[in-house]
Amino acid sequence: MKKIGYILFFSCVFVKSTWAFTVDHDFDVFIGSFNASRTNFSYALSEKDYRIKSDVKTYGIFDKLYPFQAIYETTGKLVGEDLQTQSYKYRAKSRFNTRTKELVYDEQGNPIYRLSSKNEKQKKVDIDQAKNEKGTTDLQTVIAELVLQYNRFRFCDSKMEVFDGKRRYDVVFKDEGKEVLNKHKSSPYQGEAVKCSMYIDSLGEVGNDMLWELSSDKPVYFWVLEDEQGHPFIARIEIKSTPYGKLSVFARNVKIEEDN
Repeated sequence: MKKIGYILFFSCVFVKSTWAFTVDHDFDVFIGSFNASRTNFSYALSEKDYRIKSDVKTYGIFDKLYPFQAIYETTGKLVGEDLQTQSYKYRAKSRFNTRTKELVYDEQGNPIYRLSSKNEKQKKVDIDQAKNEKGTTDLQTVIAELVLQYNRFRFCDSKMEVFDGKRRYDVVFKDEGKEVLNKHKSSPYQGEAVKCSMYIDSLGEVGNDMLWELSSDKPVYFWVLEDEQGHPFIARIEIKSTPYGKLSVFARNVKIEEDN
């Protein structure tokens, strides 16, 4: 469950082509027949910087079976047309363990060391600058980069280089055309949507979490709708098969505000 929250980072990334806005989403996550998680996701972008925060928590019967809660936070700045991560950190708690991780970056947005802990036992690891981590970003900043591209082209196709503190990999998005979303009891959002898919190209690295294993050989699908003011957002996400059954994410409530 550690990184199931990453799947949800792609659930509300598209916003109107303005330079100052805040997005707040509430999601219901279903795995098989379980309403497994209720998640809040907030995202803000201005001319100078951006920030992303996701609060993921298991829910109902799934919370009793696999209790998990995590907060993921990213901050960064805009340099010309480029986005540079300034900090990435998370704190996650399961039944038996509490884990934290923070990536620390230099002024050019390159990761220089990783701070992590498990049950309060802390560790610092320097990142080898001779490897290919320069020019990479964290997984949440991928969201901001995709926002900017979608605002320009209304198209999903892209590939972004990511480093998570241990592994280097690519996140690949593909445009799958348009598809009509029918009304669903778990979400008020319906209509003609742009369908996109996300893959992880592991580049030969080995992972040990659900998202890594699933999206390396099968896509995560997501559907983009627009509200009455023309603000695009993700209405639904789906992975057709997981060890627990199909994973479906529904936007229960979407709030988008433009900052004056």
